[in-house]
Amino acid sequence: MKKPYAPEWFKRAVFYEIYPQSFSDSNNDGIGDLPGITKNLDYIAESGFTALWLNPCFVSPFHDGGYDVADYYQIAPRYGTNNDLKTLVKEALKRNINIILDLVPGHTSIQHPWFTESCRAEKNRYTDRYIWTDEAFGPSPKDFKTVNGYGERDGQYVTNFFYCQPALNFGFAHIDKNCTWQKPSDHPEALATRNEIKKIMRFWLDMGISGFRVDMAHSCIKNDKNFKKNMELWQEIRSMMDNDYKNAVLIAEWPHPQFALKAGFHSAFILPWGEPQSSRLFYQGGPGWERYEKMSGSRNACFFNSTGSGDASIFFEQYLKLYRKTQKYGYMSFVSGNHDLHRLAMNRTPEDLQIIFAFLLTMPGVPFIYYGDEIGMKYINLPSKEGGYFRTGARTPMQWNTKKNAGFSCCTPENLYLPVDPDSSRPCVQEQKKNRKSLLNTVMELVNLRKKHQALQADGEFHLLYCGQNKSPLVYMREDNNEKIMTVLNPLSRAVTIKISDKKIFDIREVLAGKGIEIFSFSDKRAARRSLTIDCAAKAWGIVRIV
Repeated sequence: MKKPYAPEWFKRAVFYEIYPQSFSDSNNDGIGDLPGITKNLDYIAESGFTALWLNPCFVSPFHDGGYDVADYYQIAPRYGTNNDLKTLVKEALKRNINIILDLVPGHTSIQHPWFTESCRAEKNRYTDRYIWTDEAFGPSPKDFKTVNGYGERDGQYVTNFFYCQPALNFGFAHIDKNCTWQKPSDHPEALATRNEIKKIMRFWLDMGISGFRVDMAHSCIKNDKNFKKNMELWQEIRSMMDNDYKNAVLIAEWPHPQFALKAGFHSAFILPWGEPQSSRLFYQGGPGWERYEKMSGSRNACFFNSTGSGDASIFFEQYLKLYRKTQKYGYMSFVSGNHDLHRLAMNRTPEDLQIIFAFLLTMPGVPFIYYGDEIGMKYINLPSKEGGYFRTGARTPMQWNTKKNAGFSCCTPENLYLPVDPDSSRPCVQEQKKNRKSLLNTVMELVNLRKKHQALQADGEFHLLYCGQNKSPLVYMREDNNEKIMTVLNPLSRAVTIKISDKKIFDIREVLAGKGIEIFSFSDKRAARRSLTIDCAAKAWGIVRIV
């Protein structure tokens, strides 16, 4: 199978996502900042992470945590300066860490100067930079959310999410003849928006940034049911990057990875919504997740729970189809969590989490670990902050040590951006470093194992060996030209034994990591294959090299 083109650093990468305001506060104002990230680069490098994804750090009123940009060319003062970002990039590269930024191309803040000008009654350069209807008092257009009565302009502006996030005008794939305000995606005003986004990307790439995670990448061009025009948009941008920034990457938030990867993205996230629905693997319920519980069928229907009520076969039926379709285009990437999801540790023990990380770090694609997940930080029920709503509880300060504010900041607790987990037994980096069997040390072991074995990296082939309906364990193999590595995962609170037979299995050579797994092999000469009996203790996992 032809492998997709991507920079070599990316194929080997293990990403660490940082929510800037919650990672480390260097000036004790209660808000994390870029110098705080720079200060902790050694921890990131020692943990084995080779790339960082920073959530939006541009100037913003922060009505949606920075996903409402007011100036794409300036770092928000609360995080530092453009020079602070330059310093962070320089120091990260010294440690062989690449940094990507979060690009929000589909909308801005209502405080962006473009939108201020677009609201004016008289026509100007930015009149059509956003999507507006023709009448403030007219009916709301079907399939769009709009705001009317804002500014002096006679019209309603289309929003992408909150009222304060007006949609930029990339045009429409299909024009509704009853809506004279809809223009095609090749209209000069739509192309002007496209070119401005390219200009923004070039600005940061020229500063040394290694690429972008693109927010809502599938929805820039409207009325595009088959994503054809959005795919053309990103193929054009990928071409720009291949020509001028060969070492940079594009990563998509796009619910359908098969379209994102064909659109030119190097990688696309596997998310709880869309395909192939990671909710079937990970999510056990919690604030804001009722919609994903319905997708999965029941509150405890994810595979990685100790009760045995989950079914990995449903997920893998979808996953394998997409894996085969997308292999030559790019990578589907698993995430431990992110700023929009509740914490992976919700309703789980550190033992449960070790099994999940063994999965995340031995699967194909490029894995992304959300800050704090490596120590098992918990979801905290909190009032909404900066448009977070149910997401707020997954954005609390990083827990570094047992000191004041968990080492995040020296400010008074009431001045913190968000409160620290009040639990006296909360996990922290300092204590977990001391414990050889801690979650942090297990994650570090798994990250380094992935980096050491090419078969476990992005391009290693994937073969599902055992995934019974409503059964455990999950068994799969990764391989390249040099080696084969098998992973066995039993999340259940009871022991299980299985027998598998496969022509790809010959013998066990070496146990690389894990606990509670015993494997016995014997030859079946008639079938010209080797069979394995795998005994799994409760909550067991193993990674073994086979020949």
